[in-house]
Amino acid sequence: MKYIYNKLVRDKIPQRINKVEGKKANYKILNEKQYMDELNKKVIEEAHEFIEENSVEELGDLMEVISTIMKIKNITTKDVRKAMEEKRDKKGGFNNKIYLIDVEQENRDKKEEKELNKKWRKND
Repeated sequence: MKYIYNKLVRDKIPQRINKVEGKKANYKILNEKQYMDELNKKVIEEAHEFIEENSVEELGDLMEVISTIMKIKNITTKDVRKAMEEKRDKKGGFNNKIYLIDVEQENRDKKEEKELNKKWRKND
């Protein structure tokens, strides 16, 4: 029996699998572009898992992936905090539980339409 995963895993996973009698992990080392692509997918995977469980463990997994991306892109925690503060100053935070239903306007806004039609926004 073969189970296909085709996903980025933590560094010690193949070693742990190979320690189990009757199991053999087949894997490869990714190049930099593949690695970044897979980290991007992993953010989505971990976000979904956090949404399902809302647990500290799943939040930790999500933060681990984000931390790895920050390291690769040479982004510091200070950089992230600064970006958060700037956006919070400009647009506010999420403390008031505001849920935007719709916006009525007279003129078409192509930029807004593009934003609203992003694939990840679809509720399929």
